[in-house]
Amino acid sequence: MSSVYVGIDVGTGSARAGIFDGTGRMLGQASREIRLWRPEPDFAEQSSDDIWAACCTAVKKALAEAGVNPREVKGVGFDATCSLVALDAEGRPVTVSPTGRDEQNVIVWMDHRAILQAGRINAGGHKVLDYVGGTISPEMETPKLLWLREHLPETWRRTSCFFDLPDFLTWRATGVDVRSLCSTVCKWTYLGHEDRWDADYFRSIGLDDLVEEGFSRIGRTVRPMGEAVGRGLSERAAGELGLPPGVAVGVSIIDAHAGGLGMLGAPLGDALPAAADMERRLALIGGTSSCHMAVSREAVFVPGVWGPYYSAMVPGLWLSEGGQSATGALIDHVIFSHARAAEVKAEAASSGSTVYTLLNGRLDRLARTADFPAALTRDIHVLPYFHGNRSPRADPTLRGVVAGLRLSDTVDDLALLYLATIQAVAHGTRHIIDAMNASGYAIETVFACGGGTKNPLFLREHADITGCRIVLPQEPEAVLLGSAILGAVAAGEFISVLAAMSAMNRAADVIVPATGRVADFHAAKHRVFQRMHADFLACRQIMDG
Repeated sequence: MSSVYVGIDVGTGSARAGIFDGTGRMLGQASREIRLWRPEPDFAEQSSDDIWAACCTAVKKALAEAGVNPREVKGVGFDATCSLVALDAEGRPVTVSPTGRDEQNVIVWMDHRAILQAGRINAGGHKVLDYVGGTISPEMETPKLLWLREHLPETWRRTSCFFDLPDFLTWRATGVDVRSLCSTVCKWTYLGHEDRWDADYFRSIGLDDLVEEGFSRIGRTVRPMGEAVGRGLSERAAGELGLPPGVAVGVSIIDAHAGGLGMLGAPLGDALPAAADMERRLALIGGTSSCHMAVSREAVFVPGVWGPYYSAMVPGLWLSEGGQSATGALIDHVIFSHARAAEVKAEAASSGSTVYTLLNGRLDRLARTADFPAALTRDIHVLPYFHGNRSPRADPTLRGVVAGLRLSDTVDDLALLYLATIQAVAHGTRHIIDAMNASGYAIETVFACGGGTKNPLFLREHADITGCRIVLPQEPEAVLLGSAILGAVAAGEFISVLAAMSAMNRAADVIVPATGRVADFHAAKHRVFQRMHADFLACRQIMDG
């Protein structure tokens, strides 16, 4: 009987499952949508029960699609967004919502309710902040915990366990409370290189009761990704997932970081990448937002970039994590809030196409009279901070800007604005790479996965604007593969995560950046990108008096 591995990925909008063999080949996959509540502006909430049910449905459907006997499954890995889950002593949901509904017990990663708490934490200047790029984000967990303590004291009292969502999933699967080094280091301020929580930090920000409890509510057992959790799937979870009890479960990982595991180990040429080669690579995981993951042999401190985090993605290497809070979400917002959105959607539906393909075709026609396609946006520019900036400015209060609009709202105008927005997202990636390289990296290759990689325009502009070659993985569902890798390691198929990456990662297409006039054009656009931010701050200063 052959062995296969299940990767389970919980994103913002859905839970997905993929079935993989030991070479990294996907045999089947399935997904199930997850409900999202927005009770107030900047609030985003979910249900852990709903998320688990979606995981179970996705696994059963993926097994059926793959035609795999559940007894062939030897390992399961989980990844998820870095969302905060609240449970009581009986493992039941506890509300995190102003609605008071216990069903809504997850603060989603993109929730920005804790901006004031994050600002107070940053003003304290604690040494721990050195390991989050110098500035903590409201998307991280300690600001959210502080918000709950201050605004929902009954929730604070009732909650027995605060989980990061990936760790909730392994707990729900095994009944064992083991926290991931990835989640705790990247989002909770755990000092992985010293294997400890910093009690002084928690006392200084007003979460001293967590210290007095010995950190029992946020995790006493922190382990590296891929290590086997307990005795594997519990009887209850196995029945719900449609798998045998005892199947190995690996310590979990954050979704974007799973994408790194699913790509960065791919050989380019004949040789497997050495540790030094990894410092020239960046994993770009795109979706609603985007994450930019790079690893190094020594700690690299990059202002405004999260980390360095020890062993938080690839064991034994330090991780630097850049990010953009809105990328796919921003592109969709620009398209579907436009006056011609309904017309474009109807045309795409009638032609059996997508809105993105239709707009790409419009741009191809418009480009016939341009020096080169990117030049269509010579006079239209977008600053993409509609949901603040995660990296490297680390300022969630920033806002977006569009310059160069005309008194016209045709579909061609929408196409140009769409192109300018994709370019703005790519300039944000260039800004992150430039900041990393200025601090010690030498990134020249971007491994990309996620929704944006299905769009050739997105890929072309990212290559041309960053000046990096873009490598697409042979397995486009790199995040699911990364989770399956953890399951394979937990099952003992490979001696380490690195060994599994070497065996299961493969590269496919490579997009080479343009040079000459195109590169010069984007260099000028990048100066505009920087100038727009400076002008936005100048306007804000004027309004502040």
